[in-house]
Amino acid sequence: MKISLNVLFLSIAGLMLLTIGVEVLLTPQTFYANDGVLLGNNPSLLSEIRASGGLLAGGALVMFAGIVRPSVRSLAMTLSVLIYGSFGLSRLLSLILDGIPSNNLLMATAIELTVAAIGITMLYLQPNTDSSAN
Repeated sequence: MKISLNVLFLSIAGLMLLTIGVEVLLTPQTFYANDGVLLGNNPSLLSEIRASGGLLAGGALVMFAGIVRPSVRSLAMTLSVLIYGSFGLSRLLSLILDGIPSNNLLMATAIELTVAAIGITMLYLQPNTDSSAN
């Protein structure tokens, strides 16, 4: 059985995103403490943090849908580029505006930008299957 590179990419990107999203959604204090960020017990702050975790987990589900449904694969690839690219570029902006974060967050930046770059490359190299283009 041959697995396409798009399916492999979406599997890895989706699994990473689901793992992070679920951790942020269910155990935000522990997740962020690993990077030296103490959230405390402010319900409003935790609500904001958990909501972003839910968004990441939801994005992962779209990526998984792209694995099993070729009709949404391009959408899933585009969403992966949008999510990973947005996080990576936002972290770069924060680096400029706020200074150097923890090593874990620097590594996250590199991973996010790498995943986004791979996704962009794969989208660019993907043959056009849009029937309206004909």
